[in-house]
Amino acid sequence: MPVLTTPRWLALLTLPLGLGLTGTALAEEQTATAVFAGGCFWCVEEAFDPVEGVLSTTSGFSGGHVENPTYNQVVAGGTGHTEVVEVEYDPEVVDYEALLHVFWRNIDPFAVDRQFCDAGASYRSAVFPMNDEERALAEASREALADRFGREIATEINDFEAFYPAEEYHQDYYRKNPVRYRFYKAACRREERLDEIWGEEAGGLGGDLSLAR
Repeated sequence: MPVLTTPRWLALLTLPLGLGLTGTALAEEQTATAVFAGGCFWCVEEAFDPVEGVLSTTSGFSGGHVENPTYNQVVAGGTGHTEVVEVEYDPEVVDYEALLHVFWRNIDPFAVDRQFCDAGASYRSAVFPMNDEERALAEASREALADRFGREIATEINDFEAFYPAEEYHQDYYRKNPVRYRFYKAACRREERLDEIWGEEAGGLGGDLSLAR
């Protein structure tokens, strides 16, 4: 279960007079988070890290009913969770709609309970909007893709409930273990499948994301 923290209004009462929302508090106010499931969370981290305005990515789990699950529990099945990445970003630089643009172009939106070579419900693709506005944007983008390709989109859109970070050895895996990561990604034929679906749009980083609706 997420850790309860001191209400923001109460925390502000403990700040020295004149400090207000400067420094760290102001920085926190200026960031936002988004959660996406696109199969292997190592690959999703790699996809979002280069996006201008993305401050950090964290691999983890969401969408299930088990609190604080381990990686082994999730991939074994029965937790309801899928592998996800929590994206912390600066909304003044990149907006949620642009993040959706990147997300779609890094997944196979037609695959059911799998992504590329990884099979099972824990690898299903999903968007986890945190409010009504994000849900409307996510649903609109999914409908636009269904119209574009003329077929059903398997990617789920589920209200966000909780995010549980994965074990430390999963974080930044593609950077910490580049040889093993590249071998896995190549064997999975992730890039080839993305090229088949998206062509020059694969990866989602081409052009101005602010105009990519």
